[in-house]
Amino acid sequence: MKKIISIIIFGLFGYVSFSQNKLSDTFNLMPWPQEITKSNTTFKIDEKLTIFINGKDATERVNKSSVQFLRRLANKTGVFIDEGFPTKNKNASIEINFHSVSNLTTESDESYSLNIDDNKITINAKTDVGAIRGLETLLQLVNFNKKGYYFEGVSITDFPRFVWRGLMIDVARHFQPVAVIKRNLDAMASVKLNVFHWHLTDDQGFRVESKVFPRLQEVATDGLFYTQEQIKDVVKYASNLGIRVVPEFDVPGHASAILAAYPELGSKEGYEYSVERFSGVFHPTLNPAKEVTYLFLETLFTEIAPLFPDEYFHIGGDENEGKHWDENIEIQEFKKKHNLNTNHDLQTFFNIKLEKILKKLGKKLMGWDEILTPSTPTTAVIHSWRGKQEGLKQSTLIEAAKKGYQTVLSNGYYIDRVQSVEKHYNVDPIGNTVLTKEERKRILGAEATMWSELVTPLTIDSRIWPRTAAIAERFWSNKKVNDVNNMQKRLKVVTFQLEELGITHLKNKDVILRNISNSQDIHALKTLTNICEPLKIYSRNKGGTEYKTFSPFTLFADACTPDATDAKAFNKAVVSFLANKSKENQTKLIAFFDLWINNHTKFQKINNNPKTDVLEPLSSNLALLSSILKTGLISGKLSTNNYKKVLKLINKLEKPIADTELVITSKLKKLLVNYKK
Repeated sequence: MKKIISIIIFGLFGYVSFSQNKLSDTFNLMPWPQEITKSNTTFKIDEKLTIFINGKDATERVNKSSVQFLRRLANKTGVFIDEGFPTKNKNASIEINFHSVSNLTTESDESYSLNIDDNKITINAKTDVGAIRGLETLLQLVNFNKKGYYFEGVSITDFPRFVWRGLMIDVARHFQPVAVIKRNLDAMASVKLNVFHWHLTDDQGFRVESKVFPRLQEVATDGLFYTQEQIKDVVKYASNLGIRVVPEFDVPGHASAILAAYPELGSKEGYEYSVERFSGVFHPTLNPAKEVTYLFLETLFTEIAPLFPDEYFHIGGDENEGKHWDENIEIQEFKKKHNLNTNHDLQTFFNIKLEKILKKLGKKLMGWDEILTPSTPTTAVIHSWRGKQEGLKQSTLIEAAKKGYQTVLSNGYYIDRVQSVEKHYNVDPIGNTVLTKEERKRILGAEATMWSELVTPLTIDSRIWPRTAAIAERFWSNKKVNDVNNMQKRLKVVTFQLEELGITHLKNKDVILRNISNSQDIHALKTLTNICEPLKIYSRNKGGTEYKTFSPFTLFADACTPDATDAKAFNKAVVSFLANKSKENQTKLIAFFDLWINNHTKFQKINNNPKTDVLEPLSSNLALLSSILKTGLISGKLSTNNYKKVLKLINKLEKPIADTELVITSKLKKLLVNYKK
């Protein structure tokens, strides 16, 4: 890998430079900065630490971030800092310099430099947002020994690879209270994400208060929606973190909730519209042949758009199968009248009308990649979620950029599919595609997407974090920062830093397990969660018919997460043993088998209800298999009978249990092959 800094840094006495791999063994920064140089100095953190802000009007954004920095630093270190607010003393420990206040657009400058000497820390930035990005990096440089806490001595120059680095949270399928949104905004800022895409409407709910159309909250929300004042509060909260808020109102499909309130806008006469309780793709669709549909949307958007200062406005536009359009004679006549041959053409007609409405409101229309049609104006922004589609030479992201559209990528970053962090980290937003300078500029960036069919406020953090921290690195850092093992090493530290911010991905696992066991003793269940993961890519709720929006999401699968820790360690131990059957490698495997043998004894003591009893085959079969394989490891052989027993047990354990999969079975099979006669 190329060195990320020059071999020689002039004018910085005592500084030496390292390759990224070498430095990332020392530091746990995420995302990794563009340039970093280590010094032999440290800055001691004590009660005398102070912050001075030297910038235009010392903006609310930098002031609030500085105060929060001091609170977080005090909590992290236990140091009783004398001055808990920015000081006017120019000789302060930490000096923040910036030149302008960011308007939070795709043109905003987020670059910064950070220099830490033994008696002074300096953050320089062009904008206040760059300054607060530097503060987040500084917090990640806290280290400690028995004598105390200190900042590592470094010099950093940093800036983002992409201007759009987002997280989408769907609050329509399962409503997420303001507190959930705010803690995730805090986490986003900590890893330098800068766009919160708020998916506010869908078949399962319309989550925004409308004073013009009150039936939307009366009928289409189940009482769960954001008031306009709450939306303003969240937008301001995000702004102070340097995060833009892009709303999504999904039309013309995914409209069951809207049509439950205003059925006269629907495409099928006499249809009983209702708020949807299941997940999936449904037929209710706004009627594009009625002028009242556009009047409704223009009136609604005129009311709602001012709540969101950002210039981008997402209209969804995805997964409209057009069944109700096909069944409507009026719509078919409308298509003929306007020379619209297909439903795609009709939806493009609809989108163009919306584009004009939003343009009058000072907004730029954005939609999922279904809106990419020959007639769609290039002022629209294409959000690529399906990758390469039939009839296209390349992915919708690249296709759109080459055709003159601004684009954002989400294909490869669907974190609700509960795939491994490695899977997402290995996706580069652009890959090896050759682009012109103008085409590259049109690729704004990418977003991780958290659809909420299977998550509640109790579990959403564990589905977003810590994987999104690693994804954020692909959006910010140099393309060549892509070492998976090094990322995983740093992510282990970052996951606890996220907990310090209030993210509940770790502690809520215990809450769920106590609910399952009806007991404080959750050790046996926790051991099982460490080798099991939820079923992936929507197979947990295949077809969207097993779970409703009000089903229990406090089950074993909800306590399990991607990247099960013990599974990773065991699988690695198997690979090491098969490569080198040393006593040390054998001992590591035996330790796992002893853990699972003893765990079943503990499990039997708490197995007293249906929620635990469904896990009994998993625990007992794993214990029996472990006992046989342990004996085989010690003796160096397995009888033919025991070989067959283990193979039969593995085949049982490969089958899903309680909507989870045991993610060590493939390595168990490889270990078993070692004993094949």
